[in-house]
Amino acid sequence: MSDAGRRMTPIPQRYRVEIEQEDDGRFLAEVVELPGVLAYGESAEVALAQVQALALRVLADRLEHGEWPAGPVSVSFETSSAAA
Repeated sequence: MSDAGRRMTPIPQRYRVEIEQEDDGRFLAEVVELPGVLAYGESAEVALAQVQALALRVLADRLEHGEWPAGPVSVSFETSSAAA
């Protein structure tokens, strides 16, 4: 495969999101591979949406500043509930 063909293949990035319910009822979602990327929500779904949006902002910033290779990127999230 030529160098040009390899650059068109998306770089897969999979991130794990852990969600747990706090004592006060709020949900906390954290992207394990991105330290400091966490968000609260009134439900697990809201916390997940918030943390995914924040993670994408962090990743976009890294891409913009050359901390990731240039080219297509495929980002996915998998969720799990943290043990209580």
